[in-house]
Amino acid sequence: MVTQGTLKQAKDEGTKLVEDARRDIERLQKEATLEAKDRLYQARQAFEQENKERRNDLVEQERRLNQREQSLDKKVSTADRKESDLTRKEKEVSAREKTVAEKELQLETAVLQQRTQLEAISGMTAEEAKKMLIAGMEQEARFEAIKLTKRIEDEARESAERKAREIIVSSVQRYAHDYVNEATVSVLQLPNDEMKGRIIGREGRNIRALEAATGIDLVIDDTPEAIIISGFDPFRREIAKVSLERLMHDGRIHPARIEEVVEKVRKEIEKLMVEEAEKVMFDLGVQDVHPDLVKLLGKLKYRTSYGQNNLMHAREAAFICGMMAAELGLDVKLAKRAALLHDVGKAISHEEEGTHPNLGGEYARKLGEHPKVVNAIMAHHGDIEWISPEGVLVAVAEGLSAARPGARREAFESYIKRLEKLEEIATSYKGVDKAYAIRAGREVRVIVNQDGVSEAESAQISRDMAKRVEAELTYPGQIKITVIRESRYVEYAK
Repeated sequence: MVTQGTLKQAKDEGTKLVEDARRDIERLQKEATLEAKDRLYQARQAFEQENKERRNDLVEQERRLNQREQSLDKKVSTADRKESDLTRKEKEVSAREKTVAEKELQLETAVLQQRTQLEAISGMTAEEAKKMLIAGMEQEARFEAIKLTKRIEDEARESAERKAREIIVSSVQRYAHDYVNEATVSVLQLPNDEMKGRIIGREGRNIRALEAATGIDLVIDDTPEAIIISGFDPFRREIAKVSLERLMHDGRIHPARIEEVVEKVRKEIEKLMVEEAEKVMFDLGVQDVHPDLVKLLGKLKYRTSYGQNNLMHAREAAFICGMMAAELGLDVKLAKRAALLHDVGKAISHEEEGTHPNLGGEYARKLGEHPKVVNAIMAHHGDIEWISPEGVLVAVAEGLSAARPGARREAFESYIKRLEKLEEIATSYKGVDKAYAIRAGREVRVIVNQDGVSEAESAQISRDMAKRVEAELTYPGQIKITVIRESRYVEYAK
């Protein structure tokens, strides 16, 4: 019984193992089938993708071939058309050459016939006609030679007169007049030292109000019974000085009164400036000047250049220019007028952009001044060409008045240092060969290497140099920077 039960159990277990094995085999078969199908699908997808890419490449190549074929067809068509045009033009040229040859033959025949007829009509041969023509040409040439000789003589006479005028002008340059210098400070005498305290006011309110109203600085130190009025603008210094004198005389010194007096004094001094300008015009005999120009001229009374009063400088230049014009036989009134007005641009140069010759010239043109006067104003520093000898005299007279010893005050050492600094700045740039500070430091001319510096770089050098000069130097007016770049070609004939 035990053995049969064991066998049955073993048989059941064997049957179960067989079933399990069969199930495993079926599962494995299914998995293998699925894996094979998946690989087949992936392989098919890859093949289709590759086939699609190849097909696209073939389509693209076919498109390019079609484009090239079309382009070749167009070129062949164009070449055929050009060849046809050349053939046609060759035929036309050949026909024209034939026509021209026929016409030349006809022309030669006609000329020969005409010459024969002319000889028969005139009764002269061709040689006789040539001789007569040559004689006429000789007579005409002789007449032209006489005219040329006369013109050369006239030019020589004019050149001699011009040279004589230059000699006279050179000799007149030795003329000198009174020296005119002004300082940048004014000293106001006080009746007593107690007045200093009244001018300062409680907690300094009076002196602050006065400095704010006039735009100048008041220096109150230990100097007995004196106050220093400091400022670079003589017009403001004069307003401050007169205002202080009136305030001390009146005795009422407080901010409201200060503003009132300063404004009143400013109007009176503006009126005084016009009167001073009219007085100078009367002394010079200059008339019919536009009122606006008279006002500008009056403003020069309180403007200076290196310590030289501009109105007195204009008056002196006008006198010198008038004397030179009289010596040279030029228009004396025009010369005086141009010299008197040559610096009016300085009255507005601190208000508008530009150099004082250009500002003054444009202002004079707008107010109807004579073109020669306008040119003399704009050209007195050599910025443009002169159109009249009076304009040249204005420049000479201006130089005589400004350049003589003592007329303008500037330390020689500082002047030389400024020129050296200008040239040092200019030569510090790459590609600069030489640099020259000219016109008393008012202009710097820079010569750059033509091969190493382009036109654009030259323009950039001038801009950069102007910025450096503005940042590193202190100078009156403006400094003109000219960068020169040129090509020179030299050959020698042996």
